[in-house]
Amino acid sequence: MFFDFAEIIHSYSTRMTDTFYITTPIYYVNSHPHIGHAYTTIVTDVLTRFRKLFGDDTYFLTGTDEHGQKIVESAAKAGVEPQAFVDEISREFREMWPHLHIDFDQFIRTTDPEHKACVQQILQKIYDQGEIYLKEYEGLYCVGCERFLDEAELEDGNCPDHQTPPEFYQEQNYFFKMSAYQDWLLEELKQNESWIYPGRYRNELIQFLKAPLQDLCISRPKSRLAWGIDLPFDKNFVTYVWFDALLNYASALGWPEGEKYTKYWPHVHHTIGKDILKTHGIYWPCMLKAAGLPVFKKLVVHGHWVVGGSKMSKSLGNVVDPLAMKDQLGVDALRYFLLRDMSFGEDSNFTEDLAITRYNGDLANNFGNLLNRSISMSRNNFEGCVPPLGEVGELEIDLRNSFSKGVETCQEYILAFQPHRALEHIAWLSSQVNKYIDNCKPWSLAGQPEGRERLGTILYTALDMARILVGLLDPVMPEKMCEARKSLGLVTEAIPFEKITPGVLVAGTELPEPTPLFPKMKISAKNESVVKDQLPEKIEIKPEEKGKEWLAFDDFQKMELKVGHIRSCRKVEKSNKLLCSEVDLAEGRMRSIVSGAAEFYTPEELTDRRVLVVANLKPVKLMGEVSEGMILFSDDNGKLVLIEAPEDVNPGVTVR
Repeated sequence: MFFDFAEIIHSYSTRMTDTFYITTPIYYVNSHPHIGHAYTTIVTDVLTRFRKLFGDDTYFLTGTDEHGQKIVESAAKAGVEPQAFVDEISREFREMWPHLHIDFDQFIRTTDPEHKACVQQILQKIYDQGEIYLKEYEGLYCVGCERFLDEAELEDGNCPDHQTPPEFYQEQNYFFKMSAYQDWLLEELKQNESWIYPGRYRNELIQFLKAPLQDLCISRPKSRLAWGIDLPFDKNFVTYVWFDALLNYASALGWPEGEKYTKYWPHVHHTIGKDILKTHGIYWPCMLKAAGLPVFKKLVVHGHWVVGGSKMSKSLGNVVDPLAMKDQLGVDALRYFLLRDMSFGEDSNFTEDLAITRYNGDLANNFGNLLNRSISMSRNNFEGCVPPLGEVGELEIDLRNSFSKGVETCQEYILAFQPHRALEHIAWLSSQVNKYIDNCKPWSLAGQPEGRERLGTILYTALDMARILVGLLDPVMPEKMCEARKSLGLVTEAIPFEKITPGVLVAGTELPEPTPLFPKMKISAKNESVVKDQLPEKIEIKPEEKGKEWLAFDDFQKMELKVGHIRSCRKVEKSNKLLCSEVDLAEGRMRSIVSGAAEFYTPEELTDRRVLVVANLKPVKLMGEVSEGMILFSDDNGKLVLIEAPEDVNPGVTVR
């Protein structure tokens, strides 16, 4: 059978193009940029690039937050005026992003005159409505948080975030009647399940709102803090830094009558880290409601990068410099690692070792190897060109179908703000092509005239699938994928989305001599010594435990535990003990896993449950069924009890 790829164009979803406005937080300039800032900005850039690829009209905002008491203190330590201090640190942020291939549309500063004017207009509007009032106030103030804390928030008398005791202040301040919006906000959160993503952060906000919501102190007396935006109705006070900073998202677009505001504001999405959930999920919607602005379309919340078990912190000395990592891994490989290894919404561990392992596994050994081997064999056997496509069989049809569906799947993951799952799926697609090449053994056909047509079909298919992978990876690794397109003999411009489909590669296209796109990388001797230093010391085993078989820590680390979602389950024929489950591990396919739980669970009881799976066991056959892993149960006096993962944890998340 002859199968004409050129006539079969992948049927993409009929999704209409959209307008997409996305923001990062504006970064506080009391310290230098670190890998946490880089992650938020890179993930926002990647989401924007994907939406452009899908044909959307996009606008990407980032910037710096430059007022507040911490700025004054940091400037004083540096021996400069606050304005000079913020100018310097803001410049560092602005100059950092192009080095990381971040292509923003606008960079806003809260010291911009237009922003100051917008803040004062909105403050005056809310004040004129009678929703801002002056009162005498005393309380515990944390300089690090730049807010007053309730005693219930303290841990052993300290701020839980900064581990320092707050200072007692007694002063007059202006307050915003935020408490008036508690019932409205709670109802919005309950009614709109997709408003905050992932959903557990929405649940956090709902839980927080079960207690009475306090009015928000929105001023600081100039006698204590003069660096800020003057209140328009009382020049003796400056605006609280968060009330100032949050309004940047609207002021950047020229609120209230700017053309960009009219066009983009109804489509605003905010990307933030979980540490600023309260300000964005409580303060911000109440402020918008009071000011008469439509609330944001979606708040997208990610976890933290953890180093040595702790969140990155300047005081702990564990801050990772993104430029240093960029110089070691390469910019695009760093971008790939950050998006691939953080399950969006979860915390993730950052080590150089993990970054290099991911680089070697996904980029050097998988995708890079696919590109290099398919180009080299084509050049050697077809006069340096893309070979002609001959008759195709079931292997080619199956692979094409996988890729057609795979492009749709990746698009769905991106639209659902799950870039990590999109990259997992792309890595799986790449491994499928490598497996296809290994199964077809094109090297055995080289030099055989009777096998030349089959050889051409295999290599054309491999090159064509590699081209699709290049198109899908372009938003993540724009510079490297430009190199990849050149190596495939394509133009340097990104591949349009409608061309990311099988059969578009033109036979006879000249293929330049390839160079490794991702040369394999070794862990430095320095890191090997660090890893060695971190190994636990051996201890003497107690005499009564000497007969016990102990598992070495290195052996335990070889076990790959993942969260799985049982999509369906059935009894194994001719067995009273075995159940066969179809388990989703976010790999683009279902895994078949057999467990001996039929005496304790019906198939219906296991279906749709979140479970823990040992994902790297060698497949075995049990009663004629292939089992590709192990679902974990506890043994309670001979009774198996399923060990469940939380409902809000995504399939495929690694358990550490």
